[in-house]
Amino acid sequence: MVDFKRGIEELPKGSQILHEPLLNKGSAFSLKEREALHLNGLLPPRVLTIEQQKNRILENFNNKHNDLEKYIFLIALQDRNETLFYRTITDEIEEMMPIIYTPIVGEACQKYGHIFRRPRGLYISKNDKGNIRNILKNWSNDNVDVIVVTDGERILGLGDLGANGMGIPVGKLSLYTACAGVNPARCLPIMLDVGTNNENLKNDPLYIGLTEDRIRGEEYDSFIDEFMKETNEKFPDAIIQFEDFGNHNAARLLDKYRNRYRMFNDDIQGTAAVTLAGLLSSQRITKRDLEDEKILFYGAGTAGIGIANLYVTALTKKGYSKEEARSRCWFVDSKGLVVSSRKNLSQDKLPFAHEYYEKKDLSDIIQAIRPTALIGISGQANAFSKNILELMKDINDYPLVFALSNPTSSSECTAENAYKWTRGKCLFASGSPFDSVEIEGKIFIPGQGNNAYIFPGVGLGIILSKAEVISDDLFLAAAETLSNLVSDEELSSGQLYPSIKDIKKVSKEIAITVAKKAFSEGLTNMAIPQNIESSLDRIIYNPVYPDYI
Repeated sequence: MVDFKRGIEELPKGSQILHEPLLNKGSAFSLKEREALHLNGLLPPRVLTIEQQKNRILENFNNKHNDLEKYIFLIALQDRNETLFYRTITDEIEEMMPIIYTPIVGEACQKYGHIFRRPRGLYISKNDKGNIRNILKNWSNDNVDVIVVTDGERILGLGDLGANGMGIPVGKLSLYTACAGVNPARCLPIMLDVGTNNENLKNDPLYIGLTEDRIRGEEYDSFIDEFMKETNEKFPDAIIQFEDFGNHNAARLLDKYRNRYRMFNDDIQGTAAVTLAGLLSSQRITKRDLEDEKILFYGAGTAGIGIANLYVTALTKKGYSKEEARSRCWFVDSKGLVVSSRKNLSQDKLPFAHEYYEKKDLSDIIQAIRPTALIGISGQANAFSKNILELMKDINDYPLVFALSNPTSSSECTAENAYKWTRGKCLFASGSPFDSVEIEGKIFIPGQGNNAYIFPGVGLGIILSKAEVISDDLFLAAAETLSNLVSDEELSSGQLYPSIKDIKKVSKEIAITVAKKAFSEGLTNMAIPQNIESSLDRIIYNPVYPDYI
């Protein structure tokens, strides 16, 4: 573990410290530090500040020809100087977040084997079964706060990318630090390589993973069981965050492990919380209550079911029965409207399968159901056509249109089309960022329903409280806090979420709320701190260089 408080005599010397990303300061090492650490002659003679270094980074960043080159440039910076990396992306978060995460991380994962430079985190393959404990021992830092893990089967809306999916845990953990100040030295990305069914990857000579088919059934389950058991023993205080597992595994693994380990699935619970926050924010404009919404989900995978379940939780807190709450949620999957007469429905869809006619055409469904909110989590680009959005406008004074699929190429509609085809009436949110839109002289700033508003703050609150179980109530509390942080000015321009530039403040407020909730609900054995905010300030990482002398 990196310990900035240890004596300078214990630090690596010479070129060795220059190759330690968490210790390296590059040209910012002082003259005294250069003398003590044997760096004279290994660096140019001029000492620069971190601000001067950042300006150089931004100049080079802006000279890159495309966004993928910018991604590669930033990852290379992270590999050599993490403090400067986090200082840069924290200060320039609005510009940098789309590069280090959605939408560009999707393209990066597709080409991961071709742009691979230096490994980060741990790769644990199906061939390591029975030996996972020893693989985990190879991670030198025993003090881990957050683990983000994927098996690469459903990367964003891009499908099975196998071991190339490592870009997701790496990117998510970068956001933990940039958005909430989680110490990067205490973060661990893990790729579980259980094979791939992507034939293009299997035939790619530069693919970095196993080229065998994915394991399934008992073989897969026993592998994940071993991973969870050994990881919990090796890193007992760590949050284990699941990312981009296939629909047939994501929800059932969450149900299996959620009460046994300190874990959650961001695609299910994080997406649910950020979407619910958008619904709550919209009430200040629509003057509707949460129970007044009738939600049509276009896509019935784990993300959509997760949103509906959290919506149901929110209504039951207001005194409604689960049946009453579920009656307000309707789903469309690849076979059409999810109704009770359909055969072979999965268990997670059954509670939302209403007694109604079978319908397949989305416009027919909207005309029949008359939803107030249309939420896209299908991965089907341009599914919300002009006809669909005009229907939503005709039915509602303020139609809610959430096109949440990532990356941008998979979005159900663009912000421009949503505003244009509803004549500026809709309240819009998307998974990936879109530029502002002018309609009839008014500027609309699309809200981005980015999970980064939720999981970093939730994680920080869990780190502080050491909650043993990460319950849905914590995500409900996070959603309510997020919606309350949207200003009137932001709402007036169409934003259902706070500005990304304020995301560190947002994450801290969510962390305070989550920690208080964990203490009040008895989810932790820790004594509540006298001052939760001060306790958070003591553990929040700030990207400034330490003085070694």
